[in-house]
Amino acid sequence: MGTDSGDDAAVWQISPERALVVTVDFITPIVDEPYIWGQIAAANAVSDIYAMGGEPIFALNLVNWNSSELPASMLVELLKGASDKANEGNWLVVGGHSVEDPEPKYGMCVVGEVDPRRLLNNTALRPGDSLILTKPLGTGILTTAIKAQSLSQERQNTVVKYMRQLNRGAKDVAVKRGAAGATDITGFGLLGHLKKMIADQRLDAHLELSQIPLMDGAYQLAKAKVMPGGSKRNLDWVRPALVTNGQDETDLIILADAQTSGGLLFGVEPAQVAETLVDLAEAGYVAAMIGQVAVGRGKIILSAGHINHEFPEFPEP
Repeated sequence: MGTDSGDDAAVWQISPERALVVTVDFITPIVDEPYIWGQIAAANAVSDIYAMGGEPIFALNLVNWNSSELPASMLVELLKGASDKANEGNWLVVGGHSVEDPEPKYGMCVVGEVDPRRLLNNTALRPGDSLILTKPLGTGILTTAIKAQSLSQERQNTVVKYMRQLNRGAKDVAVKRGAAGATDITGFGLLGHLKKMIADQRLDAHLELSQIPLMDGAYQLAKAKVMPGGSKRNLDWVRPALVTNGQDETDLIILADAQTSGGLLFGVEPAQVAETLVDLAEAGYVAAMIGQVAVGRGKIILSAGHINHEFPEFPEP
């Protein structure tokens, strides 16, 4: 699996039972604390491995650093945060590469493995599947507010918890419950990633807006036009495939919000939904069934109504 399907990671089969999964991702700072930034960046980078149904084995650091303005102690904290997150996910960090850069950036190239017979990919949704989302939306909007120093400490703590949470347990549930089509929700937003899943598969996705979980404060901030530029570009790109039903721009921009270390989106048979949601809750995820897949023409069809603005309490992993 390479560039043809635009999937989350490259896959190279090496035997009937084993395939390598390889991905790379890095981000600019989205919080002030380098340790937390390292944890978020590691969780974000490894998420593509989980989105393919795989387990990470090892990673290489990618560091762009401004050594003339940023002390080495901050870099140590950054790498320690990432290393601790790798230990949590049971993969090794075995080196990497650094360059001088006026704007710091950090991420990982991650190598994992997957059983090809249990591979998840973003073109394998089936007509009739129910769509499961494993984290609330809103990280792009809230981190934009963090950069503008306009988000309360309580809300900062909440969004950081979500971004630091590994998608490992969600992947295990998806595989256990028979998912085939899956992706992780990152820079293209929910709408963008969903469009990629259905565009060439003769499928439509019907979204039930009242069931889509949203982080506390995200709606109010989006209504005040606090959002990353990428979210607007996402919405412009997906709009030709979007069938709305009375929603305003605030609802739409939330659905297109560019996420950092967002949740998994996968499809399961309707008979598996109840057990899937129980499994995800027990694994510490705020998950919901947000819609269904049907035979169609690559459209994302929104139900009547609006996104539920009530915030689901974050369960400690």
